[in-house]
Formats: sequence, C-alpha cells, structure tokens
Amino acid sequence: MRPALAALLLVAALAGCREEAVPRPDPVAMTKEAIGHFCQMNLLEHPGPKAQVHLKGMPNPLFFSQVRDAVAFRLLPEQQGEITAIYVSDMAKAPWADPGATNWIAAEDAFYVVGSAQAGGMGTPELIPFGTEPAARGFADQHGGSVQRLDDIPAQLVLAPDGPAGTTDAQDDADFAARLKALSANRPEEKTP
Repeated sequence: MRPALAALLLVAALAGCREEAVPRPDPVAMTKEAIGHFCQMNLLEHPGPKAQVHLKGMPNPLFFSQVRDAVAFRLLPEQQGEITAIYVSDMAKAPWADPGATNWIAAEDAFYVVGSAQAGGMGTPELIPFGTEPAARGFADQHGGSVQRLDDIPAQLVLAPDGPAGTTDAQDDADFAARLKALSANRPEEKTP
C-alpha cells in the first residue's frame, strides 16, 4: 500500500472515531407558553432578564425566570444533560418590565451586573446581562454592583440561598427569626383533655 493512501485511510478512520460536535442551536423566541423550569410559572408574568438553556437531544430549551437560575442550573451536580447553548436577555435592548421575546445573546458573550440592588423577576438577587460593557457599567453606576463575565461569577454566589436583593446575611437571619416567631404566635392553642 502506498504511504499516502495509508495516511489518508488512517485520517479517515480517526475522524470516524471522533465524537460528533453538536451544532449550537439558535435561541427560541419567548412566548406566552414559556414556563420557568424551576418555578413552573409563566415567564411573561415577571419583569427582568430571562434565560434559556438548550440541552443535547431536547427539541425545546428550558426557560428560566431569572438569569441567576440558569447559571445555577449549569453548575448543579445533578444536572445530567449536555448543555449546547445558554442564551440570556440583552437588557441593553429592553426595558426592565418587558425584557423582550427575541433579544437573546449567548451567555458567554454577555457582561453581567452582579450584586446590584435591582431584584430579578422572582424578587431575589439577579445577574443582569448586557450585550456591551458600557451598558453594564452604566447600569451598575445607577444600581450598584460590579461588572463580570460569566466564567468570573463565583459559583457560591449563584448557588447560595436566596434572600431579597440588597439584603445582608444578618438581615436575612433577622427576617427568618421574625417570620418564625410570627408563625409560632399564630398557632392555635392546643387543648389538653
């Protein structure tokens, strides 16, 4: 066998063994039928940025009521599917009350405002995505927070328990204690026979 033919056959055989790359799916327009993966609520009922996660072998994406939830989803150890794309709302192109149905950008291309006083659609801390760094910095100047890229956002930030945006751990603890005390005070008296 000629060396050139043998090399060509070897390359063809190795190419056949290689795992096929999954093409990146396009973002899907958000409609009134879009339901949040974690909350199971209609996305259009909540203001602020949204996200969609595409998984290999699934024809439809998973939608998320908050971007933070989608970022957390990709970090969860029990998440088994291969993520082929994550898209987030570009808040530089939409008002907070209506994040837009089609202004999606790839999550890894966005600039995120992290730690602002602005709560997400579910009333908890949010990662607010922008298509440009100047837009993100302008939002951070008005609402607080810092500008970060997706891979720079600490896992503990998105996986931590939710409290209202802008609250401290001490305020969260005090709020929990007050709610627990109120529940205990409102319990009906147990009657003893």
